[in-house]
Amino acid sequence: MTAHILVVDDDPVQRRLLKNAVERHGHSCHLAENGRIALEFLRRNRAQFNAVVLDLMMPELDGLGFLDAANELNLNIPIIVQTGQGSIETVVQAMRAGAFDFVVKPVSPERIAASIANALKLDQKETKTRTVRKGRTGPIGFADIVSASPDMLRVIDLAERAAHSGIPVVLEGESGVGKEMVARAIQSGSDRSGKPFITVNCGAIPHNLVESILFGHEKGAFTGAIDRHTGKFVEADGGTLFLDEIGDLPLDVQVKLLRAVQQGEIETVGSSKTQKVDVRLISATNKDLIEEVRAGRFREDLYYRLNVFPITIPALRRRKEDIPHLARVFTERFSAEQKLDRNLTLNAGALALLTAYDWPGNIRQLENSIFRAVVLASGDELTEEDFPQIAAQLPEFRTEELRAIAVEMPHSASAGMARIEEAGSFAAERAETPAHHMPLHVPDNVIVSTDDTGDVRKLADVEEELIRFALKFYRGQMSQVARKLGIGRSTLYRKLKDYGIDPDNPLREAA
Repeated sequence: MTAHILVVDDDPVQRRLLKNAVERHGHSCHLAENGRIALEFLRRNRAQFNAVVLDLMMPELDGLGFLDAANELNLNIPIIVQTGQGSIETVVQAMRAGAFDFVVKPVSPERIAASIANALKLDQKETKTRTVRKGRTGPIGFADIVSASPDMLRVIDLAERAAHSGIPVVLEGESGVGKEMVARAIQSGSDRSGKPFITVNCGAIPHNLVESILFGHEKGAFTGAIDRHTGKFVEADGGTLFLDEIGDLPLDVQVKLLRAVQQGEIETVGSSKTQKVDVRLISATNKDLIEEVRAGRFREDLYYRLNVFPITIPALRRRKEDIPHLARVFTERFSAEQKLDRNLTLNAGALALLTAYDWPGNIRQLENSIFRAVVLASGDELTEEDFPQIAAQLPEFRTEELRAIAVEMPHSASAGMARIEEAGSFAAERAETPAHHMPLHVPDNVIVSTDDTGDVRKLADVEEELIRFALKFYRGQMSQVARKLGIGRSTLYRKLKDYGIDPDNPLREAA
């Protein structure tokens, strides 16, 4: 489908690059050098354009002003905003104002093309009868992975390459980032498509049963073995075996797994005979396996056998571009699954809220939050009020009503807000209290300016402590940390190196 895309940017070089990217994918591109000119285009012929690519920082009429004007005109055209590195507050403002998607500069042609394709899908849905999304009972392919961020597109590219061979793959990443979905896509894209895909969660099996479940056992092999059991390796013969949380495997089972990987044969418990199996092995872990090797909890030889083709799936907080797309997909799917008599959508405020949150539970947490909101929804669209637990943790979205909800939440969810209020009273008290009369307990978000003797602390010590706190407070978002501290990203990285700070574990003592 040839679409008409309006590119709005005051930088002529950027306009030319975007024009080439748009036309490379078969679309017609129209250019405007600022928001005022773009609005004139749209007023004259709003039906001509299918999507808008909008820069946020422009003279005369900036991107946010353009979004406000577009809302007043009821243009109803998907608008993709461009933002500088890490300007998440501006992104949230843009999403609140009705932006469909956002891309981070410098944007690649592939990223802008993916965003335009998603915008055109929305445009098509709104101009014809909405179709119910297919169920998830069939095989999952790469097309089913919702992605917009460059990091995730890189993951998909690597996974597609891995699918074309039988190379052992290790998927690394936090819990809930979608490791099993990527594993299923690799299976679906390989020549083993249609063959068995067997999943084993190594961390959920009692250690004394792991060997039996993986390799099977003979009748009478141990107390309680009243029948012969076929193991997961045999079940997966000809297909793929997905070992989730492989870092939790006991060491004695790792020896037998190594043999299965090296020689393609297994030995069932209680039998002296070996059995050949043809299995593609995909492993997943939320641990640092090389650290497990150093600690003696994971065999080094097995590590090098499995870790031939590692793929790291980034946490959702590090690919916020994916959040609006995931949220829309989940809302559509759950609306269909719940057989609602109305088609639920997400309004701009809800999208802004979901984009602003860091999702420590990653995609799984986002999915569950939307599922809950869809089940409890009373209107035709989901709003900020449908996500009270999320809004209560973000000061810019928190209302008095949400404060009351936050009080009823588990301690872990509301502790951060309590510490902020505690810090305010502590700071006021400290300003009027001599050092030797200070209380022994200091809230963990207060930087103390004097040492135990009452002398002013060294500047470097205070700076290190502030950087550690900022990393924890902004959950490792480096661009946001640098901006809030008033320094450049390169300066921040240099200071992390100087102080020996691990950005993923900022409270760890410096080496």
